[in-house]
Amino acid sequence: MIRKMGRELQYSVLIVPALLFYVLFCVYPFLTMFYYSVTDYSVAKMTDLSFIGFENYSKVFDNDLLMAGFKNSIIYALLMTVFQTAFGIILAVFLDRKLATRNLLRSVFFLPAVFSPLVIGFLWNYLMSTSDFGLINRGLTAIGLDKINFLGDANLALYSVVITQLWQWTGWAMVIFLANLQGISKDLYEAAEIDGASSWKKFWKVTLPLLQPSVNVVAVTAMIGGLKVFDIIMALTDGGPGNSTQTIMTAYIKTSFNEGAYNEGAASGVIFFAVVMLITLIMMKMLGKWGRNIQ
Repeated sequence: MIRKMGRELQYSVLIVPALLFYVLFCVYPFLTMFYYSVTDYSVAKMTDLSFIGFENYSKVFDNDLLMAGFKNSIIYALLMTVFQTAFGIILAVFLDRKLATRNLLRSVFFLPAVFSPLVIGFLWNYLMSTSDFGLINRGLTAIGLDKINFLGDANLALYSVVITQLWQWTGWAMVIFLANLQGISKDLYEAAEIDGASSWKKFWKVTLPLLQPSVNVVAVTAMIGGLKVFDIIMALTDGGPGNSTQTIMTAYIKTSFNEGAYNEGAASGVIFFAVVMLITLIMMKMLGKWGRNIQ
């Protein structure tokens, strides 16, 4: 018994460095943010802080910049989750076939995920530009169509950013789904063929249900990543035109550091944390229910 307790203590000691790192860089900053969110902390008052309750939280809902950030972040995250998952499955199923160029095609589709979002942002800024060097608009004018202001039109800008990120991250999702597909026994497909199942039916009855573990991973990571998107927005639009592409992260930075309203920015951060947790829990519950239904 003593030897067993000693061994468990040794294992527990190994966790201490990671635990300290987590507390220092995750728990402590969050608690500090919550503390500042209920004070009058700002660029004009950084000492002798006073407790003002939840006044800052009510200000968040009256702040057009922050509310635009919340709305756009949710739209962006939903679009990324749905289309990245769907396109990733389609690519994975297609490239799981015995094609002569499948390894080359896998590399081509996955390659954008290797680059920094900032590099991708500058690349697509060049491609979508309405200037004479914008390749997409040059192609449109060459066939007699009008130019499209992808990043300067408030109605198109957010969706243009989504397109660039689908281009970058769908290949990553494809790799996750491919790994899952290669673990599915071929006997299941042979049994389905014996029963006379068509290719479409094999996909719905065999492939898709058995992709549930990888769908969970891709959907949850896409949702969380979409909700906290920052770098690609800064590289492509800086939140413009107007507030049409502001996300909660860009709005948080501008409110806290550009305007000096640290307390209001902290309150928005706490609300955002609660929103992310709530959406993640709902997604996990929905995906878990789907998994139980297909078993």
